[in-house]
Amino acid sequence: MWLDRLFPALPFECKSEPEAKPASAPHPRVRISPGERLLRAVLALAGPDADLIEHSEAPWASVTFAGTRHTIVLRYQGWEACDAAEAMMAALPEHEFTIARTLVADAAVVRLDQVLLPEPAMTVELALLLLDDA
Repeated sequence: MWLDRLFPALPFECKSEPEAKPASAPHPRVRISPGERLLRAVLALAGPDADLIEHSEAPWASVTFAGTRHTIVLRYQGWEACDAAEAMMAALPEHEFTIARTLVADAAVVRLDQVLLPEPAMTVELALLLLDDA
């Protein structure tokens, strides 16, 4: 090739077609469970000052309904965070959760631990009952 004679020290490569990019595999759909949706909704209601300590889920059934019982423990540290915890606790019983094919039948604060020193902190335990909408 005539370029090799002009520039012998530089390797040139002629490409007639651009390199083909490898086809990326389609992303698999990840199914989010109603329990995960509930946890996300509770954390959104709790606000950015809440730290998730624990989330547990257990099957629940009565004669006419089936679902799951959830326990969520949140921790708040600092004055502003404790104010946010009080607002969340006030809003929780009447909050309208929108979770597909699921009804939040009960949402309650079942335990509250509070300390003031060395800095204010609250630990809030929530109990929620999710019913399957058949």
